[in-house]
Amino acid sequence: MAKGLELLEKLCQAFGPTSCEYEVADIICAELEGKYDEHTVDFIGNHIFRIKGTSDKKLMFSAHMDEVGLMLSSIDENGYIYFQPVGGFDIKVLCGRKLFVGDYGKEKISGLIASKAIHQQSHEERGRATPIDRMYIDIGAKSKEDAEKYVSVGDYAVFDSDFVRFGDGMIKGKAIDDRLGCAVLCDIVNYIHENKIKPDFDLYFCFTVREEVGRSGASITANRIRPDMAIVLEATAVADIAGTPDYKRVAKTGSGPAVSYMDNGTSYLPEMTNFVMDLGKKHDIPCQLKQYVSGGNDAGHIHKASGGVKTAAISCPTRYIHSASCVFNEADYDSMYRLAREAALCPVNETPLK
Repeated sequence: MAKGLELLEKLCQAFGPTSCEYEVADIICAELEGKYDEHTVDFIGNHIFRIKGTSDKKLMFSAHMDEVGLMLSSIDENGYIYFQPVGGFDIKVLCGRKLFVGDYGKEKISGLIASKAIHQQSHEERGRATPIDRMYIDIGAKSKEDAEKYVSVGDYAVFDSDFVRFGDGMIKGKAIDDRLGCAVLCDIVNYIHENKIKPDFDLYFCFTVREEVGRSGASITANRIRPDMAIVLEATAVADIAGTPDYKRVAKTGSGPAVSYMDNGTSYLPEMTNFVMDLGKKHDIPCQLKQYVSGGNDAGHIHKASGGVKTAAISCPTRYIHSASCVFNEADYDSMYRLAREAALCPVNETPLK
């Protein structure tokens, strides 16, 4: 397994729901120690690593550290724990899932999402997804007092899911959105450090918080940096699965990262989309246009910051996103890394800033 994928496995296995990204940040800080010119952390937890360039132009890379999760909202007398979603879920994928439950600085414990067994359900209940308020987390507690020895209201839970290689280069894990983008950024920093490269741009590698609930820390970061150009590295939902017509498939796994021309948060400048796609052609790196206007990411906040920022989004096609079993193709990771690396090392006069 390539170094970047080894790091990605560590990042995916970390506990990092929105507003509790500390474990993820600790892994990133350890990975990048001594490989940057400046490291800053703001009051809400964004980590920014700067590598100085030879010009006065600033290029911001952004990937968010948080993952979708659950927040514990109440504990009943029998020790069962009720919860609220943190981020977007398809509730049909929740029942029966194993969890890690806890908070930063606490030992994580195992639990699972449960509900009434099918044998006890009415005919009407069997025909629809179980509502979230009818689900609960079972940690094996005997009572409320027993449960409160281990967890508290306000604690978090995330999926407990192994990082697994299978099939033809496919990888399954939780939190691919957006630990994959974080791993790619680390790979680029490592490459620049190992090869002692002095880039044209002042490069800012930004690991941001709170993207999954729309309260993006990237907007704060962009307003502080005031970049001339920004590139967001993300995972994007795709539908290259059985029963989906071609025009709704968004992108195809194994065909390279998807470059957006529009999503629900951003209308990207054609010159930025063309810049990224042309880099792919020039360096023989597979990439594809995102074929469907859907979703959104930190670009929606960054492009409006500090008077406006020329922004692009490069996303790894990912099946079953926001579930315990996100799936991507290893080749797409490699292509995304190479494409973002070429953008980082591109001379300023060959970019849309010329």
